[in-house]
Amino acid sequence: MNREQYAIGQQFFRLKFFCALLKQKKSFITVFIFSAFAFTFTIDYEWLHYNAVVVDTHNDVLQRIMKGDDISIRTEKGHTDIPRLKEGGIDVQVFSVWVPPEKIPRSYEYANVMLDSMESLVRRNLSKIAIARESREVASFIKQKKLVAILAMEGAHPLEDTLVNEKLELEKLNHFYERGIRSITLTWNNSLSWATSAKDETNLDNPPKRKGLSTFGEQIVKRMNELGIIVDISHVGEQTFYDVLNITTKPVIASHSSVYNLCPHRRNLKDEQLRTIANNGGVVFINFFPLFIDSTYAIKERAIREKYKKEIETFNKDSSENSFDHEQKISELLENDLRAIRPPLSLLIDHIDYVAKLIGVEHVGLGSDFDGITNVPNEMEDATRFLNITRELVKRGYTESDIRKILGENFLRVFREVCG
Repeated sequence: MNREQYAIGQQFFRLKFFCALLKQKKSFITVFIFSAFAFTFTIDYEWLHYNAVVVDTHNDVLQRIMKGDDISIRTEKGHTDIPRLKEGGIDVQVFSVWVPPEKIPRSYEYANVMLDSMESLVRRNLSKIAIARESREVASFIKQKKLVAILAMEGAHPLEDTLVNEKLELEKLNHFYERGIRSITLTWNNSLSWATSAKDETNLDNPPKRKGLSTFGEQIVKRMNELGIIVDISHVGEQTFYDVLNITTKPVIASHSSVYNLCPHRRNLKDEQLRTIANNGGVVFINFFPLFIDSTYAIKERAIREKYKKEIETFNKDSSENSFDHEQKISELLENDLRAIRPPLSLLIDHIDYVAKLIGVEHVGLGSDFDGITNVPNEMEDATRFLNITRELVKRGYTESDIRKILGENFLRVFREVCG
């Protein structure tokens, strides 16, 4: 059901409700009170969701597109395709260009092939989807009822960290901007010569020789500001985080991170980091992955992996898959057991609630990480289920204005300020 059909259905429901009361010969006052209640109650989360601009700031479905999956049609694979995004009320989807670590020696080439694949998808589906590079295009494509695609890069290793040719890296940054990239997560789990990741900064057995941004890393951030590319600090280490926030002149985002105080994982943000993002005017987009929202999940998952230890070892030995495909295949093996330990949707909402209350509702949004994660919360099985988040926010007493900010307006503000 699209939002126009839903609106018509709601009007029809309200009219039937009003007429039914009249047929029962209720007094005018009774009819008025019950009708007012019906209209108020059904400002309902469904109406609000399908009339808001909904943005998801991180999705890895490009990995599936690279394998030949056609996401222009409804599929049974993964979490995402265009029909399911539309059904879920998603207006703007940020698509992640992520190069698997084993492809780093040719990451620039691989990232360009990924962008070619995305552009090919759009050319084949011009009536359904369009790539936006600036705010006015976003507004125009939404008005045309197209899914708005924004291109992002997860990990800056496609700049090909050469250590000897910084000018070439800056040229590659310019190149990716020209190709439509409008957000870059500075690191993935791997560090660069000029920026350290959260994984490496917290590695006590093999700590990095240097933490944070180098002088060249500062040049990269400044150039991103100049070009109009959003600096994304998901995945970066704390020192890199603070180095970025000390020099950026534009709002930053954490495209798919959650709250450390609720779930102490290196990928999550501590309270002082959240406050720093708020002072910068940036936004934290909550990741749906149970490992990042449920503090008990890691122990449960380890127990499941131990149960299937022999099968996993055999699979590891025989597999020639890349890192993404490899982990997806293991998750298929563990699927039934993983489903049993899914956290409730309420835990995801707790993270949204925490950020909103600590630093303000203007600084939180949604970054699913769909098709890049191996499990999901209950009631968030795929892209069709975003409606459930709006339902829970309404239950928790958020106003229509605040919910609209969380669902998409906060991202649109940053996008407008940084990308024009």
